[in-house]
Amino acid sequence: MKYTKKILVVGATGYIGGRLVPRLLDDGWDVRIAVRTVEKAMSRPWSGHRNLEIVQSDLLNRESIEAAATDCFAVYYLVHSMGGHDSNFSFVDRKAAINMVHAANKNNIERIIYLSGLGNRNDALSEHLKSRAETAEILALSSAKLTCLRAAMILGSGSASFEILRYLADRLPIMVTPRWVDTRTQPIAVSNVLTYLVGCLNSPLTAGKVYDIGGPDVLSFAEMFQLYAQVCGLRKRIMIRLPFISPGLSSHWLNLITPVPISIARPLVDGLRNETVCEENSIREIIPQELLSVSDTFKIALQKVDQKRIDTCWHDAGQTLPAEWTIYGDPSYSGGQELQCGYRCLLAAEPKDIWPVISGIGGDSGWYAFNSLWKIRGWIDKIIGGVGLRRGRRDPKDIFEQDALDFWRVLKVEPEVELVLQAEMKLPGEALLEFILVRKGENKTELIMLSHFLPKGLAGLLYWYAVYPLHHLVFSGMLNKMAEASLAEIVSAPERYTPVWRNAAKCLFKTNIEK
Repeated sequence: MKYTKKILVVGATGYIGGRLVPRLLDDGWDVRIAVRTVEKAMSRPWSGHRNLEIVQSDLLNRESIEAAATDCFAVYYLVHSMGGHDSNFSFVDRKAAINMVHAANKNNIERIIYLSGLGNRNDALSEHLKSRAETAEILALSSAKLTCLRAAMILGSGSASFEILRYLADRLPIMVTPRWVDTRTQPIAVSNVLTYLVGCLNSPLTAGKVYDIGGPDVLSFAEMFQLYAQVCGLRKRIMIRLPFISPGLSSHWLNLITPVPISIARPLVDGLRNETVCEENSIREIIPQELLSVSDTFKIALQKVDQKRIDTCWHDAGQTLPAEWTIYGDPSYSGGQELQCGYRCLLAAEPKDIWPVISGIGGDSGWYAFNSLWKIRGWIDKIIGGVGLRRGRRDPKDIFEQDALDFWRVLKVEPEVELVLQAEMKLPGEALLEFILVRKGENKTELIMLSHFLPKGLAGLLYWYAVYPLHHLVFSGMLNKMAEASLAEIVSAPERYTPVWRNAAKCLFKTNIEK
């Protein structure tokens, strides 16, 4: 069926939005997605659909979201700021929701469909759950009819909740746990959530209503750990409960053991103390579907993990904007100077022969040389609250702008020319890593590896010079191994071509390369 009305989806590149948009397109809807980074949206396999329109917009900018909502009759609101760079995510969520209300009123939006969180307002809700509930209250103030779906833990391949369960149960046969492992929750499979979201749009009866959505099982977190172990054929997990383990300590522990960083782990852990069980199930009569059990959800998710068919992941919602000094090429405004370390080698190969090696870096493929050092750096990052290496990468071969790649974020991809990564690890400064291919005649290509670092204060300078000797060891080793992986003959061995200090006085990337 082909519908004539247009749907606006905000949060389209996140975990839920990235799965909802193709469902809407397959159902025949005209879909417009409002994204901060168009390039990120273009990396999705459904980005070229004839019924899809991609517009650049920012919910924190009222004018831009008002423009994005023009001529739309319904909005899917799938955004929240948890895990972002702003620690005051409730303030950011509040401002974004207010802007959405203005956009809905100005454009006569008929419906807003919002995915919120379960939790009784009479309880002492966590900051995260309170923010989700407050967002619903704000959206309800618009002239549009709000449909609010309240979900507890959403389980599926790539979800933060599933990754936490999976890593803890896989790695820890004996767990020292806080009291929240006995809190009851009613998880729901991500596929069931998507069916409810699509079904609400097709059912006028749901307009202006609030529904609790959950799966058929009500379990404690401890019971879910044991169920996961049973599905995976593991021994029963031994749990030692200690009442004095704080949410802060628990979140640090999750940060160390799982790929989920502390910025996401902390609000999730805070919310685990609240019982999240459906208070009513009326939506089951309006949008009937087969609700997957937790056991079946685990089995399906594990199959997709094994097959590397994870449609979206919890870290898809991340966004990294180019640091200002990388664009304008003059870091002097910050009182610092850009530091560089660059190596290059000449290979007897075409760029197309070398590019697959560059685009496949990280994740399960590793970093070609000195992987143990990369792992140590990842562990250090985890210990101090960073993302570490366990995020891996979305796909073992394909790479797109704004993809997460270990403790980097892909900033720029120009196939057979350049890959630029921006560091998301904890650093006393800002860092970029470039891999560049420069054609040097017939069947000859220069492979370049160049790091940029803008230190912050004395700590940044000390860090740079402490790791500088390792750069020479690792970079030359990586270039040799990358040449070997591409089956290219090395014409000129890796050599350093940058001095210790270098100020980038040009714009963008590649301009600092000495030809």
